Amino acid sequence: MNNQVAQQQKPTKLTDLVLDRVKQMQDTQDLSLPKNYNASNALNAAFLELQKVQDRNHRPALEVCSHDSIVKSLLDMTLQGLSPAKDQCYFIVYGNELQMQRSYFGTVAAVKRLDGVKKVKAEVVHEKDDFEIGANEDMELVVKRFVPKFENQDKPIIGAFAMIKTDEGTDFTVMTKKEINQSWAQTRQKNNKVQQNFSQEMAKRTVLNRAAKMFINTSDDSDLLTGAINDTTSNEYDDERRDVTPIEDEKQSTDELLEGFQKSQEAKAKGVSNNGNSNDGKEESSEEVADGQTELFNEGTIKPADEADS
Repeated sequence: MNNQVAQQQKPTKLTDLVLDRVKQMQDTQDLSLPKNYNASNALNAAFLELQKVQDRNHRPALEVCSHDSIVKSLLDMTLQGLSPAKDQCYFIVYGNELQMQRSYFGTVAAVKRLDGVKKVKAEVVHEKDDFEIGANEDMELVVKRFVPKFENQDKPIIGAFAMIKTDEGTDFTVMTKKEINQSWAQTRQKNNKVQQNFSQEMAKRTVLNRAAKMFINTSDDSDLLTGAINDTTSNEYDDERRDVTPIEDEKQSTDELLEGFQKSQEAKAKGVSNNGNSNDGKEESSEEVADGQTELFNEGTIKPADEADS
């Protein structure tokens, strides 16, 4: 019984921890969240979602995944202004590591937060569609013509393109189906049935991720936001992702965060106890999670929404 109570309290503790950290960043690092974004509601939605997430062996993510990876996933989600309640992100277990990944909706929402961005869009090109690319006077790639046809909807996808429209102009990124397949082959989700069953949405998501990475790395936006967007994108790829073991600086930062939160809880508990009142504080779990082998992909946790164009 005590075990069940501890498991129920653990994620609540983590969401409180992340929310405290976000508030600190807003006060000290000029973090700006979207106007209508409620970080507390998004974290509560993530808490409900995490209760359903399992690894490949059907073990609960909250029992298997490391403290650090859960905190980082929730923090990355909040910094990008995303919410699983809007199908903008989902959580996947790799070994003992939890990762947050963006949907197509999530990438659109995150890129729209960058300064000067007016419109973000991605489309797939089917066989026999009228599609033409070229270059402008600055030798930048442009999509000169795109005329999709209804009768081609069920024909093979031959490519995809993304558009990011800003105050200064429009940036295009184009990928052939071969390039998309090569990108999918480098992800940690090998033999991904979602890519097969939702090929249009996943192709748009892939080309938009590439467009976002190129655009973000030349922007002047906050390092907090751009860093979180880039981290989420690179985490999906074998050739770009960081080792499961946290980098020392990041691990130290997380440890300090956890230690500070625990001390504040102990101080509250001690203060309430001295007044003779009941203790409303929650006991921090220090349970260590055993190492597991890296899972390639957990079909049960990914939640591909019908990410039709908005």
